[in-house]
Amino acid sequence: MTQLEMMGSNAKHAARVLMNAGAKKDEALFAIAKALKENASEIIKANEADIENGKAAGLSESLLDRLKLDEGRILGMAEGVSQVAAQPDPIGKVIEGRTLKNGLQIEKITVPMGVIGIIYEARPNVTSDAAALCLKAGSAVILRGGKEAINSNKAITAVMRDAIESAGLPRDCVALVTDTTRQSATELMQLSEYLDVLIPRGGAGLIKSVVANAKVPVIETGVGNCHVYVDASADIQMATDIVYNAKTSRPSVCNAIETVLVHKDIAPEALPAIKAALDKKNVEIRGCEKTQEILGDSVIPATENDYAVEFLDYILAVRVVDSLDAALDHIAKYSTGHSECIVTSDYRSANRFTACVDSAAVYVNASTRFTDGGEFGLGAEIGISTQKLHARGPMGLNELTSMKFVIRGDGQIR
Repeated sequence: MTQLEMMGSNAKHAARVLMNAGAKKDEALFAIAKALKENASEIIKANEADIENGKAAGLSESLLDRLKLDEGRILGMAEGVSQVAAQPDPIGKVIEGRTLKNGLQIEKITVPMGVIGIIYEARPNVTSDAAALCLKAGSAVILRGGKEAINSNKAITAVMRDAIESAGLPRDCVALVTDTTRQSATELMQLSEYLDVLIPRGGAGLIKSVVANAKVPVIETGVGNCHVYVDASADIQMATDIVYNAKTSRPSVCNAIETVLVHKDIAPEALPAIKAALDKKNVEIRGCEKTQEILGDSVIPATENDYAVEFLDYILAVRVVDSLDAALDHIAKYSTGHSECIVTSDYRSANRFTACVDSAAVYVNASTRFTDGGEFGLGAEIGISTQKLHARGPMGLNELTSMKFVIRGDGQIR
């Protein structure tokens, strides 16, 4: 048995304990939150090693921002774990029930998934978020973060495992794959004997690799080639504020926008206002010919690939379009199904946009940065599902459960 298979076996045993852990799950989560705060200095020290390694490896500023932990962010992680603990238990809920003509009483109830595998990249806060959500949902979790955050992830996981054990649950409810080679990722993807579901959380390359190689059922999350369409009837100040927020408030996350589409009738007024705002953050604009005509030489000519890329940086693709239909066609071609927005004062345009855009979250006159479990009132999330089976959009506690039928009778036979 390989080391990863042993980890899977231990996780499977822990999952059986978690199935009926009840209030002990919350005790463990509050213990984790307390331990994260008490051990913040050790976690930050481990994170500093990752930051130094990241700088030496030439990571971009946006990736270094995703990687960095400080006392404030660790307190935020601890608060996130406490918030998960405070939510209602998602296990054992009766989804529906009925009595058949033969007297059988049938209930459909929520149950844990079992053992969840999560593969993610350079965001160490995912380590505590994912562990807390899976534990509350009654599932054990095997985490496999990227090499960029390995020291941080080790420190966080060690703190969590000790806290879980102190609350009377198996420490193997949470496990970390410390081998960050491609081989360990591939082995985890194929651990079908032990994993019930695999969730990749990261960039397009990671998700494509998991989907292509996994033998375990996969829930796709995260890739966000998100758009804002500025309609002909848009309020220009509103459009400017939304684009600025959706691009620059945190460009390294999946709900940040990568492309702005502007109706030709409003483009001569709207584009200069939008650019003036983006200039505050030195956002690089890659635009179509019409965009270049309006904004001048500061615009880099856009390629078709620019409209397909998730930049995760201070870079924005811009295209002037002839109509709402042209915007819908562009989004249908390039969107990853995450989040799209229309800025408009036309009720019919808004309704057509929401009806025709096939993404997990569709906005009218609001920033795409709200696509988040906490912002939606769902609490912490495991990621944003961009697929249509099982779960779509922010995946909170309820989306991390499965269901089963419980049938009660008094001797019926068929």
